[in-house]
Amino acid sequence: MTRYARQLAVIGPDAQNRLARARVLIVGAGGLAAPVLQYLAGAGVGRLRLVDPDIVEVTNLHRQTLFRIDDLGQAKVAAAAACLDGLNPNCKVEPIEERLDPANVATLAEGCDLILDCADSFAASYVLSDHALQSGVPLISGSVIGRQGYAGGFCGGAPSLRAVFPDLPDRAGSCATEGVIGSVVGVIGSLQADMALNWLAGLAPSPLGRIISFDAGRQQFGGFGFADAPEPMGRLRFIAPVDLRPADLLIDLRAPEEGPPVREATLRCGPDRIGPDLPQPGPGGRTVLCCRSGLRAWRAAEKLADTRAGTLVLLATG
Repeated sequence: MTRYARQLAVIGPDAQNRLARARVLIVGAGGLAAPVLQYLAGAGVGRLRLVDPDIVEVTNLHRQTLFRIDDLGQAKVAAAAACLDGLNPNCKVEPIEERLDPANVATLAEGCDLILDCADSFAASYVLSDHALQSGVPLISGSVIGRQGYAGGFCGGAPSLRAVFPDLPDRAGSCATEGVIGSVVGVIGSLQADMALNWLAGLAPSPLGRIISFDAGRQQFGGFGFADAPEPMGRLRFIAPVDLRPADLLIDLRAPEEGPPVREATLRCGPDRIGPDLPQPGPGGRTVLCCRSGLRAWRAAEKLADTRAGTLVLLATG
């Protein structure tokens, strides 16, 4: 108990035992995950399942503080697991070098008490929120672009991410496209870690149903509660490539240089050509709109909603 003496003085032994028994899924092993992983492992959380398909690159190092020069080219999950083993070998880390999608989310989250969304992808955030809402597992989600970010507690009895953000922004950037300040990522990741530890330890008040925001440009924190936010009707759903059906009409909104077609039977179509004159899917098929992040697909689905026969679904290639 010497390791946790300063913490026990605040939360007590019962809460510490809750942490030791906890199993947590963390999706994304980048900048947000760096403080999350270190604080959860340091606090004595029993098991961490870490999911990320990427390798460590030199552009990661200014904000992804788990990694060192010697880690370049290694799988992020493996490098992170090795770092955490040196911090607290009593915390068991399960590294999974895999990309999250709607087809594997249930398997990845199986047996976990809490999900942390540390991915640089709003498509991943919505997929995690949809699963968390259906399964009743709490979700702590964070997002940072530039010098602004937020962390919030969703599902697990609180409204979902879709209830708070039913519509997408006009443009949805990422760290790669919009840039980001490492210290702001650290602030939001630390907020996620604190929310997670509060919930896992059973401390009051619960972080679920709350959002905390930080604007480094104004040096201001903000926040609000959303316990009464209604769940939206008719939500657009993401699917995985393995869920495509032969009768589906797959419309790929990406430019050819963004990647090869998801399958051979694909209609390449720029977002400016989306309209009612597009072909309809076959009997029993769906209209599947595909792009890298999901944003163009979401916008296209909104334009087609009144002119399509059957179901509209989204596919994000990542």
